[in-house]
Amino acid sequence: MTSQFSRRQAILAAGGVAAAAVFGSRASAAEIPTAVDPVVTNGRIKQSVSKWCFGSYPLDGFAAYCKKLGMKGVDLLGPGDFATLKKHDLVCTMVSCNSIPKGFNRPQNHDELIANLKKAIDATSEAGFPNVIAFSGNRAGMDDEEGAKNCIEGLKKIADYAEEKKVTVCMELLNSKRDHKDYMCDHTAWGAKVCRGVGSPRIKLLYDIYHMQIMEGDCIATLRQFKDCIGHIHTGGVPGRNEIDDTQEIYYPAIMKALVNLKYDGYVAHEFVPRAKDPLASLASAVKLCDV
Repeated sequence: MTSQFSRRQAILAAGGVAAAAVFGSRASAAEIPTAVDPVVTNGRIKQSVSKWCFGSYPLDGFAAYCKKLGMKGVDLLGPGDFATLKKHDLVCTMVSCNSIPKGFNRPQNHDELIANLKKAIDATSEAGFPNVIAFSGNRAGMDDEEGAKNCIEGLKKIADYAEEKKVTVCMELLNSKRDHKDYMCDHTAWGAKVCRGVGSPRIKLLYDIYHMQIMEGDCIATLRQFKDCIGHIHTGGVPGRNEIDDTQEIYYPAIMKALVNLKYDGYVAHEFVPRAKDPLASLASAVKLCDV
């Protein structure tokens, strides 16, 4: 993470309380525009946003703004935030659960991870929301083959429960080159091997475009190759995980058009850290850019 507040802290905060403390009190409910024109006209991409990137904005006002833009949900929140999202007819598109370094690649973690996942799955299912996040964990000297075997074994233990509750568990792909040193699920092919090894329609990958551009590039071809394993998508500008505009190297409209052609029906959640003086205007621009 190149921002002042790490993704790991944000997930543990699960609702933006810690994020708000770090980002400061610069934004308030009064500073969130109430007169907002929608920017979504096509709607072929179901767009969401990770709240931690906009941590200083109160969730209620932020959710209202997202809804007016034409967005479908907010990412990486916890059950305590569900009522606020439902108030604005929004979905929690990815529910936070567990932490990044301690993952399914070590059998000694399985009982704890599964217990936490079951609680998250129960709350997510009851709310009618779609996804809960999971992580491989760090290598710490472990061979990737052994790690894949252990992840498959662990995720098989939760797969039937996820199917019963109609909730998808998405293991996130993260880069180990810059932001999450030693993280194991850092290439799409490895993650797809795990998903296919589990063999459940409720075990998928969270394909983070920012992270995978850093690790392997070739995003469109990779999405085509592993489309059956992709359950959720994150955006972010490279380099720096900032705005997805003309300051960075990825041309997002092409990726979004490829997703439409692939008939991808999951969510695309914006997870960039805004540098602009008006972060909400940056979000509106990103949503418009991806509305292909």
